[in-house]
Amino acid sequence: MTMKPSHTVNTDPFSAMLRRTRLAAIVRGSDADAALRTVLALLDEGVALVEVSLNTTDALGVIRRAVAEAGPAARVGAGTVLTEDEVARAREAGATWIVTPALSESVAASVRAGLPVLAGALTPTEAVAARRAGADAVKLFPASLGGPSYLKALRDPFPDLPLVPVGGVDLTSAGQYLAYGAVAVGVGSPLVGDAAHGGDLDALRVRARRYVTACAAVPEGERA
Repeated sequence: MTMKPSHTVNTDPFSAMLRRTRLAAIVRGSDADAALRTVLALLDEGVALVEVSLNTTDALGVIRRAVAEAGPAARVGAGTVLTEDEVARAREAGATWIVTPALSESVAASVRAGLPVLAGALTPTEAVAARRAGADAVKLFPASLGGPSYLKALRDPFPDLPLVPVGGVDLTSAGQYLAYGAVAVGVGSPLVGDAAHGGDLDALRVRARRYVTACAAVPEGERA
């Protein structure tokens, strides 16, 4: 099923939307048309924040086509953004938020461009530096190195640090991360599977519904 374009502009601030939806999908694929279908299917299944990694085949074209087809209400972001030039090109393609794998020049460039940015960091020093650089939230990456217990330990001295674990987040650990105070989780291959390479879209839709349900199921009192 292809999403019908919406004529409603989404004015929900990125940080608020991240905390409300609690899930961001990461699309990375070798087939541009399949990646586009994947983005649209995720949006259609209620995954409100979808990132297209720039190492996807024709990533900027995928972003441009997804925004055109899904309409202005869609929140399509660009990921694996490292340089100021990539920020500018992603914005021109229609990306409304930026994700970086590390503390690179793209963080400051995104802030200057007025684009919300999820900045990659792993250590306490990097996480604090990301926030001071203007990041809306910190992408804890690769989260699988420490797991939910590492996020919990990191939040002890930094309870107000908005953390989004990315890397190896499956259905079980998604709930654990959220219960330990993550504002959201970022999920790539455990959710997307082979869909962005031309694989099964029906299976993707089933996984998407499961993730949306799981992320919404964390008790309100445990949320950050």
